[in-house]
Amino acid sequence: METVDTTERLKGLRNLMKKNEIDVYIVPSEDSHQSEYIAPCDARREYICGFSGSAGTAVVTHEKAALATDGRYFNQASQQLDSNWELLRQGIEEVPTWQEWTADQSEQNKTVGVDPTVITAPDARKLAEKIKKQGGAGLKGIKTNLVDIIWDDKRPFRPQEKIKTHPVELAGKKFEEKIDDLRKELEKKKSAGLIVSMLDEVAWLYNLRGNDIPYNPVFFSYAIITPDTASLYVESKKFNPDVLSHLGDKVQVRPYDAILEDVTMLGTELSGKMKVDTNAADKEAEATKRKYMISTKASWALSLELGGEEKVDELRSLVGDAKAIKNQTELEGMRACHVRDGAALSEYFAWLEEELIEKGAKLDEVQAADKLEQIRSTKDKFSGLSFDTISSTGANAAVIHYKPEPGNCSVIDPKAIYLCDSGAQYLDGTTDTTRTLHLGTPTDLERKSYTLVLKGVIALDTAVFPKGTSGFQLDTLARQFLWREGLDYRHGTGHGVGSYLNVHEGPVGVGTRVAYSEVALSPGNVISDEPGYYEDGSFGIRIENIIMAKEVETKHRFGDKQYLGFEHVTMVPYCRKLIETALLTEREKEWVNGYHAEIMEKTGAFFEKDERTMKWLKRECVKL
Repeated sequence: METVDTTERLKGLRNLMKKNEIDVYIVPSEDSHQSEYIAPCDARREYICGFSGSAGTAVVTHEKAALATDGRYFNQASQQLDSNWELLRQGIEEVPTWQEWTADQSEQNKTVGVDPTVITAPDARKLAEKIKKQGGAGLKGIKTNLVDIIWDDKRPFRPQEKIKTHPVELAGKKFEEKIDDLRKELEKKKSAGLIVSMLDEVAWLYNLRGNDIPYNPVFFSYAIITPDTASLYVESKKFNPDVLSHLGDKVQVRPYDAILEDVTMLGTELSGKMKVDTNAADKEAEATKRKYMISTKASWALSLELGGEEKVDELRSLVGDAKAIKNQTELEGMRACHVRDGAALSEYFAWLEEELIEKGAKLDEVQAADKLEQIRSTKDKFSGLSFDTISSTGANAAVIHYKPEPGNCSVIDPKAIYLCDSGAQYLDGTTDTTRTLHLGTPTDLERKSYTLVLKGVIALDTAVFPKGTSGFQLDTLARQFLWREGLDYRHGTGHGVGSYLNVHEGPVGVGTRVAYSEVALSPGNVISDEPGYYEDGSFGIRIENIIMAKEVETKHRFGDKQYLGFEHVTMVPYCRKLIETALLTEREKEWVNGYHAEIMEKTGAFFEKDERTMKWLKRECVKL
């Protein structure tokens, strides 16, 4: 990983800060839609500081610069940041959050600036409060992004990829029905309408897919749904005739850049209606009824243009909640695509072993990842990868979100741990699988660590819990065996997964984030199950399956509650060399044996004419 010299970039930014009368400037990772994965044109934080990880916030003053990121990226950030930057390791005791650090820098009446389109309204308010408490002048929205100005003509153009329809045979529900369901929710909440700003939510709502964000089949857009109208904000040149036919006369298409202007008009109209000369009680009822709803992930700019927090209702996205509960068509698609994807991974691991062990070939991490993509591309309904493949050998596997690059990666060492975290987009679903292998002789610590992680995978996979339980509550199931040894990992245990959409999807997940405590798991939720363990400078272990929440029958039903469990869909065997069977209970051994038998049954047909993979698969799936 290369370090980027940011001296001149910081000098340019600080000059612009002076011109705009700003003492502190915030550069978040996100784009105007709070996307986790962004188009190259929106990689402002990476440009200003050199850190390329997907999560982090840069804060620049006239004298200092700091980059805050979480435990997944400590190693990567420390390698990529130059001497101009201080690394704020979030989650470490006594290390300030980036908000606290920003507030500290605002002391003595200093002004903090940010582009209001790339920070959420709730985050902006909380930050403004911290700044005021610390003696700062306040938080100021700067409409022109300052990083874009210094980036100038080197900034990539905004993608203009074509949009395509996602047929109901794969979506499971017509977009008109989704909008009808949404309008029922608007009526329940007595709302004037909903502004949808998350890209995957717009794509899901209208049964459309795009290619504007790497690895995510989404497109730059907004939507506004009212009791009577449905609008889609997107550049019309991105449409093919079939998309226009798909939308018909039910959807008004507006230019993408018109969203703030139109939202301003909605806010003005709303203010006028609120001033109707009625008695106080009627006014209050009318005001409540006439507010527009925006997601808590919507930008500060959208909130401001609607008239501010008093004129809008901010809540967890109605569209996001609906999208997270997959229908039967989507669930069947997830099952099917994971069988094909599992076959691709088994073929890849068998090939890798033959190349490295039998042929003695020298392969670097990128060459291996490219081969995996090539194998995946032969599978039915393949559309592309769902994220950069983490192909990592030895110590690189300890970098949780390691990203090998051509000319800047390692040759795979067959005598060391190899961790492969990868996924694909298929027309019928999205995959995300991690397997850790050892082609040589693992150490006792590696075997023990792997088995403790595997026990955590099994514990979450086999959990049975009452309806109303959140992923926050289930997180300890996966960590308990590591905790008993005084070990842990610095990432969540599971995230939501989209259906031919974003590989990371809210609002559900398993982990210690407070947000995961706010949403109970429901039948139809699709999440990952991925505990791990990492020895910095030595090795890393992670095992990841995709599991789907479902109703289960229990002998009793305390409190007359429905109970839930999980169905796993990932079909890739575990590494036999890394399993310390003495650490597994009889029940856990039975589970592993049953899982491997299921893999043989569902993927074996792919290898009837592939002797190499069939031999590898049978060996890995032999009973413990």
